[in-house]
Amino acid sequence: MTKTHLYLEHVEPGIYSLIISNPKKRNALNAQMWADLPVVLGEAKNKPDLKVLIVRGDGDHFASGADISEFETLYASRDSSEKISKDIAAGFTALAEFPLPTIAQIRGACVGGGCGVALCCDIRFADDTSKFGITPAKLGLVYPFADLQRLIETVGISNAKDIIFSARRLDPPHAEGMGLINKLFKPKDLETAVLDYARGITALSKQSARVHKQMFAAYQNGQFGDNAQTMDWFLDGFVSDDFKEGYRAFLEKRTPDFS
Repeated sequence: MTKTHLYLEHVEPGIYSLIISNPKKRNALNAQMWADLPVVLGEAKNKPDLKVLIVRGDGDHFASGADISEFETLYASRDSSEKISKDIAAGFTALAEFPLPTIAQIRGACVGGGCGVALCCDIRFADDTSKFGITPAKLGLVYPFADLQRLIETVGISNAKDIIFSARRLDPPHAEGMGLINKLFKPKDLETAVLDYARGITALSKQSARVHKQMFAAYQNGQFGDNAQTMDWFLDGFVSDDFKEGYRAFLEKRTPDFS
């Protein structure tokens, strides 16, 4: 696996970054990068100290989508199109199902597949330079249903229709107004804001974050109301080491240590 275009970086205790690095092409993702994405995320998942993962681009852009220079080969036939589409879907699924919180740190281009990567993250922070768009209509293509579902869950069906039918570029205030991004910052403040938010997560219970991600996934997969699994998750919390530490810290009026 090449580490030059997609790699992990240890930021500080509990925090890692997944860096999309193809700056000469505004961090466009080529076929190898899509194939590597689940592998790198698997590495991250196995880091015992990881509590939060920041996803960002190398330099001035988040990701400008798929590498168009490969389109003639990758989409030459139905079979080749199916192969690369499965690789892209596997990358998106690995990120969407990452077991701990993920934050997209967005500047510059965040379009096409790049916007798809951001939509797979739990939280999206962006700066004033960011531009968003999902443009299959400009290429005569159809957006995959799973990706469309994530878009609808994020911005609502009316805004999703606007984004898909118009294929227009969204500036940061419009993206924030739609809920495509959680919060907007000045360029000089983005990195600090993301890191401060990530630090806040690392100070909290990793077990709580992990179980809540499973609950969110269950809801997104159509579950309404408790079942045996969600009740087990809830009740298991009361016998966890994190709960013991949490309530002792509360009684002792100190900050809990969830390390």
